[in-house]
Amino acid sequence: MKACILAGGKGTRLKHLFPDTPKGLVPLGGKPILEHQIDLLVNAGINEIFLLTGYRGELIQEYFGSGEDRNATLHYLQEDVPLGTAGAFKQLEGKVSEDIVVLYGDLVVDFDLATLLAFHQKQKALATLVVHPNDHPYDSDLLEINEECDVLNWFPKNNRPDGIYANLVNAAIYVFRPDIFSWIPKGCTDFGTDIFPLLLQKHQKICAYRTSEYIKDMGTEDRWQKSSHDFESGLTARRNLTNPQRAVFLDRDGTINRDVDLLCDMTQLELLPRASQAIRQINNSEFLSICVTNQSVIARNLCDLGELQQIHNQLETLLARDQAYLDHIYFCPHHPDSGYPEERAEYKINCECRKPNTGLVLAAKEK
Repeated sequence: MKACILAGGKGTRLKHLFPDTPKGLVPLGGKPILEHQIDLLVNAGINEIFLLTGYRGELIQEYFGSGEDRNATLHYLQEDVPLGTAGAFKQLEGKVSEDIVVLYGDLVVDFDLATLLAFHQKQKALATLVVHPNDHPYDSDLLEINEECDVLNWFPKNNRPDGIYANLVNAAIYVFRPDIFSWIPKGCTDFGTDIFPLLLQKHQKICAYRTSEYIKDMGTEDRWQKSSHDFESGLTARRNLTNPQRAVFLDRDGTINRDVDLLCDMTQLELLPRASQAIRQINNSEFLSICVTNQSVIARNLCDLGELQQIHNQLETLLARDQAYLDHIYFCPHHPDSGYPEERAEYKINCECRKPNTGLVLAAKEK
């Protein structure tokens, strides 16, 4: 397998800290961010890497050379005019005949690449996109997925109506089958704006790989400072799923939002005071923030699964306005008491996921 790093960024928002420095050479922990990405790929057994450069690309090539000293073979393609993310990638057509990993060159990353690749192979998708919640979904591309991890809808950051959305963000790491090139026209074109919406329109299979591992865009001064702190503290490496993870498990009603008896409409949801602040503190700690909640409104037929998802979208939207997020929400739709005419009998069961049973926690552990 081969990999591609899109490293054409100017680093405009970092120019006060690093003038005349291409974004890929911005330092993190004493070495360029691109070097961390190359190390991640090589350690996963991917040794042939294409670096697609733009602004001051000669500095990147001068720094890394052939890659031989890093046990890698590096190829450079310099764009003379901006081609967009997909347009730049199109330059590899004819050079790649197998699945390929694509990373954006401004990401601070440490994740279990082997698990991502196994997921991609299992899903048999044309494209697998890494997704996660973050503390700035308002300036990120958002997705809607189903329980099988198929991408259903794509909401680009630059052309998204105001509304209620799940905090599920495109993390800018992809795995593509080689036939992806047939869907990319020549010229200036972008994955988020052009290609992914086209693939969905044409009913091509795109899957989402959700992870809580460390993947952050360091393209602003604040984000670079935060990423540098996390790297120096070791948090970046500890979030890799090859390591044991720690989490804070939160109930929903009465803990995050006001307790409304049998909340079944998103307009009823109101955050408790300081709930966002508390969750943001978890986000900035060593711990994952995971919500586990009994939602018998499904079994009672007060709302359906789609309406419950809208309630959770509302919850995530309100938290995101305060730069807070939940790494995951797990819910039990069941209720043990049956015999009511309006109930949904298939959910009126004794189950292992209804608290105080441990099924939801165990599901999170397995994930």
